[in-house]
Amino acid sequence: MTKPETPPATITIATRGSQLALWQANWVKDRIRQHFPQVRVELNIIKTTGDRITDVPLAQVGGKGLFVKEIEEALLDHSADLAVHSMKDVPAELPAGLELSAIPEREDCRDALISGHHASLDTLPRGARVGSSSLRRRSQILARRPDLRVEVLRGNVDTRLRKLDEGEYDAIILAAAGVRRLGWADRVREYLDPDICLPAVGQGALGIESRVGDTRLTPVLDLFRDPHTALCVKAERAFLLRLEGGCQVPIAALGRTTDGTNVQLTGLVASVDGKRLVRKTAESPAADCEWLGRELAEAVLAAGGRDILTEVYGRELEDGK
Repeated sequence: MTKPETPPATITIATRGSQLALWQANWVKDRIRQHFPQVRVELNIIKTTGDRITDVPLAQVGGKGLFVKEIEEALLDHSADLAVHSMKDVPAELPAGLELSAIPEREDCRDALISGHHASLDTLPRGARVGSSSLRRRSQILARRPDLRVEVLRGNVDTRLRKLDEGEYDAIILAAAGVRRLGWADRVREYLDPDICLPAVGQGALGIESRVGDTRLTPVLDLFRDPHTALCVKAERAFLLRLEGGCQVPIAALGRTTDGTNVQLTGLVASVDGKRLVRKTAESPAADCEWLGRELAEAVLAAGGRDILTEVYGRELEDGK
């Protein structure tokens, strides 16, 4: 009989240093300590490329993995054992030797509108300034309200809230999950229905990344695995991978388990100005969730998404068939 693995005496978690990233890493740390009090858990706080570049829209920086590259390097050089990410920041392809080893239960996946004076997206006055760093949000907001001024807003959650409070914007759009995790849910004026603003791939979910084959961590990782969230995120990421996208591209997807055995996936590609949106929904058995993501991507490309992404990328997408 095989002896069960026991966790190492010390586990180091790599994380960004933002308030939200530290909340997420400490949540994982606390849960490990609760179940394995003999284990010492340390944080390795890393400044990523995305953290260092704060004065340029992310879409202009280029590349993928702006918030994870240096963290993954820490895993590969063994200066960390685990990494905790917001799944929407994780590229669809991982470096060789690393894997997404656990995806916990998802928080609220929606986008949230926060405003000091206005109750909803639809009640914002004409010409109102809306802050968002996301081309995905920009395109969908402008599709519904082309009269608004959607302006670039970078920074951590607390920085964005401060800029709103100082009057730089009439409203800002943030991921609801981060707002809720940091205890600011009372500031949300409206949770945007996915029919209005489809979330980013993986939004609201955390991803725990580790080295392939590091079985010492199996009992720890088992604490965090949620099969329903994992299926949905797999479908979403397969959609993103086929579209060669990253978190700064106007691509959105949301998976849902419909009855415990099927996954329903909605995917979207939009032009940056919001004048063209291609949105499709499909469903498959849960075991085929990655196939579902790829097939839905092909349907979106065929319906006009290819032309949109060719403009965004400045090149043709490769044929996936």
